[in-house]
Amino acid sequence: MKTLAELQAIRDRARAQVDLRRDDAGTRIVVGMATCGIAAGARPVMLQFIEEINRRALKDVTVSQTGCIGMCRLEPMVEVYTSDKEKVTYVNVKPDMVGRIVAEHIVNGSIVTEYTIGAAEGN
Repeated sequence: MKTLAELQAIRDRARAQVDLRRDDAGTRIVVGMATCGIAAGARPVMLQFIEEINRRALKDVTVSQTGCIGMCRLEPMVEVYTSDKEKVTYVNVKPDMVGRIVAEHIVNGSIVTEYTIGAAEGN
């Protein structure tokens, strides 16, 4: 059996994860988690976003999931919503791309254009 302190620590970690998925003001990161997204690797991408946001202790950023975004061939897809700008859609996202998206776009406000839908459609 766990001690009361260990159970409290588990509860605190679980609450922190739930807070990341809550829709609030600020930046929202939405990962497409329909069958097509999951098959393409969206789950590790979402977990990497959560890990990166936790590591940086970003408080105004939420991570959530959605169903099919509509372009299965471009999965995994991630949409980033900020209150003052239009939505940005990243496509063919791999876990190793997440750090750059968070650093450049989420933290510094500079879109990583070569990962966006516009760049993918131009190829």
